[in-house]
Amino acid sequence: MQTVTGCLFSAAFFGALGSSFLYGYNLSVVNAPAVYIKAFYNKTWMERYGEHIPAETVTLLWSITVSIFSIGGLIGALSVSFIIKALGRKGTLLLNNGFAVIAALLLSLGEKSRSFEMLIIGRLIMGVDSGIALSALPMYLGEISPRHIRGSIGQFNSILICLGVFAGQVLGLPELLGQESRWNFLFSFLALPAVLQLCVLPFLPESPRYLLMEKRDEAGAEKAFQRFLGKKDVSQELEEVHAEARAQDNLHIVSVLQLLKNPAVRWQLITIIVTMACYQLCGLNAIWYYTNGILREAGFANNLLPYITLSTGAIETLAAITSGLVIERIGRKPLLIFGFSSMAVFFSLLTVFLNFQDSVSWMPYLSYICILAVIASFCSGPGGIPFILTGELFEQSYRPAAFMIAGTVNWLSNFTVGLLFPFIQELLQAFAFLVFVGVCTLGSIYLYVVLPETKNKTFMDISQSFAKINKMPNPSLGQEMELVLSIKPDTNGKAQDVTKTESSF
Repeated sequence: MQTVTGCLFSAAFFGALGSSFLYGYNLSVVNAPAVYIKAFYNKTWMERYGEHIPAETVTLLWSITVSIFSIGGLIGALSVSFIIKALGRKGTLLLNNGFAVIAALLLSLGEKSRSFEMLIIGRLIMGVDSGIALSALPMYLGEISPRHIRGSIGQFNSILICLGVFAGQVLGLPELLGQESRWNFLFSFLALPAVLQLCVLPFLPESPRYLLMEKRDEAGAEKAFQRFLGKKDVSQELEEVHAEARAQDNLHIVSVLQLLKNPAVRWQLITIIVTMACYQLCGLNAIWYYTNGILREAGFANNLLPYITLSTGAIETLAAITSGLVIERIGRKPLLIFGFSSMAVFFSLLTVFLNFQDSVSWMPYLSYICILAVIASFCSGPGGIPFILTGELFEQSYRPAAFMIAGTVNWLSNFTVGLLFPFIQELLQAFAFLVFVGVCTLGSIYLYVVLPETKNKTFMDISQSFAKINKMPNPSLGQEMELVLSIKPDTNGKAQDVTKTESSF
């Protein structure tokens, strides 16, 4: 079994550091300075208009500041396929750092400039960065990884999201940057991971699949494979990509409309839409609404809450790392079903515990344990595997459009939860989590019935596993032999057999 080369590890780590880490960091970083940012809004309003800001106006401005991140994410997701087509996977990641640096400047200088508009625009741009990152990074990682570790490398996306959330919690502590005089430095920190990625990623190769299938650069693809795999003879890997190219109807990048109309990928598309919707609608975002209240009920003082909630970030990160270590042994499908099923169980228990919280003194402790269990269940599979599957279920020409659709579903679902959950919670109170029990249960059933296991399979094998449900004919024996025995001249003019031995990609 091949080991992970330094080049492959660097691409995965630094690619995720400047992308998914920033997304995770932005999910948690606004919590600690919320009071100080609202005070800054009031102070700025006073300086401009000579009166205190009305309570409903500050609430509106704060809501816009928080939610505009999702709108930016949707814009990023909708634009990513066009950028990737022009700049490639690595080029898109590098360009995206520019958005992060601009957002960091706007967010950190907004207070000095007496402009809350700069904070809102900075959050919007940071959302665009995250929308692009959550499509471009999983695509890049999936295309540079040998198939036997494609899941583990893909989980760098999830692990760095969790580390970003945890970093936002830690830096937001009062002893560090969670103070009135320092909160703008929380946003200055955004530039650091982006600059680190800018320093490292230019020296790492582009996706060899992109170079060979879309740019027709066989020499560049060969060098990229050699660096990522740490070996000189990569003829097997090159020939598998050639075979995949010959098996596709065309090598032109298809549009979203063409993808939606194509019956050959119908169930792959439905699966990605369902999985991405469940990723956001499974209730993890809503769990934060209850965390502090449950801890107060348990008798913890308000000044201790930031330190206790660090346990949520730590559990997230630990579960994501564990998932990355076992994904190639257990598989994508079992981890997804286990994650969603476990969330349904713990949400059900949490509903029971919340209803008895006022009558039994030790019940809040059980509620908090359930919250940690929900978070761990999410990060064990549903927290990262949907992004891996989006890259695995589609062949090269469909992949950019598939990521655009998956990203759009992701951000629209995120916005929907943020918009509707307060009303659901007000209507159903402690029974609100039963909505998420239903989502998790239905998601588990769908994945059990429809999703094939993709572990250690080529992209062609995965596509063929959907042929029956898509009612598409499998290749006949004659067609398979024609593909197997097809000959393609290499750059030296020599004939090469495309299937000497099974490749590691």
